Amino acid sequence: MSNRYVEMGMRSPVNLTWEVSLACNLRCTHCLSSSGTPAEDELTTAEALDLVEQVHRARVFQINFGGGEPFMRPDFEEILAACHNRGIMTCISTNGTLLDAARVARLATSRLVAIQVSMDGAKRETCDAIRGAGVFDAATQAVKLLAATRIPTSINTVLTAQNADEIPAMHEMARSLGVSLRVSRFRPSGRGADNWEALRPSPAQLLAFSDWLAASGDVRTGDSFFSLTSQERQGLGLNLCGAAKLTCCVGPTGNMYPCAFLQTERFKAGSLRTETFQEIWDDSEIYTSFRGLRIHSCEECQRFDQCHGGCPAVAWHLKNDINGGDPECLERCVTSIADDRLAKAA
Repeated sequence: MSNRYVEMGMRSPVNLTWEVSLACNLRCTHCLSSSGTPAEDELTTAEALDLVEQVHRARVFQINFGGGEPFMRPDFEEILAACHNRGIMTCISTNGTLLDAARVARLATSRLVAIQVSMDGAKRETCDAIRGAGVFDAATQAVKLLAATRIPTSINTVLTAQNADEIPAMHEMARSLGVSLRVSRFRPSGRGADNWEALRPSPAQLLAFSDWLAASGDVRTGDSFFSLTSQERQGLGLNLCGAAKLTCCVGPTGNMYPCAFLQTERFKAGSLRTETFQEIWDDSEIYTSFRGLRIHSCEECQRFDQCHGGCPAVAWHLKNDINGGDPECLERCVTSIADDRLAKAA
């Protein structure tokens, strides 16, 4: 699929991120949405099932479920079943602590589900410092249960300053458990914004990760690291932001946004309680603006064809400007390290 076609927007998203609830039994320090307590007036079961029908009519290929913790929602398995009955692929991001043998057995009856279990360190103390005491062991047990089934399973890790040096060990751990590894980018939204300075990887860590990633072809990132990938990995994924072009986000109360990291009133594209899914996708001014987004300040950069200006969400949260280019791109990392060396030598 050409970037030119993607930039124009499609008649419906290929995949949808659906944050089904803000309810969560954990309080992770890097949480993109400050999850914990359910939002007031979250979609009812009837509204959620109607959304599944709308997404089916729009011919969306896959729904990526997140939260919060999806399994905190009592009707979540009913929503999943409705998706599978319509032939919609599903991917669930879960902390794993609510997965027992019975639930895993029920999930394994469908060939249309994949699961990502979040873990944030190869060491128990590293992971639990971010996610809470006992989570490393509970998540590991969940991965073992899933690995014994036909459910495609991955460990999902958010790259932070604390676990950057443990990513190769996490890769080996995932292999030993019979699953894959996916590394996600830490973005300063939700509770992550409150802990940004403590958790953000340094420029040197980001560069080291990029070098390691280039040599590890079976590690997935989706498009999370499109602004960090090297030339060797350019063909493995989309090299520009897919928000409002290939994907979008539905929040717990039915509001739609460009992506999960921009769930603010400023980027609200519409409400499913007043408009249909297709109407918002087709006519939202917010989505139209993202489809026309061009990061002109980055066009002269040697890496522009690889990242097209990087992640607008990071640019917004750090600089209040989606047009300003990703503040954590590789070129800026290189410049930052060089400046630090000059300052120390002076």
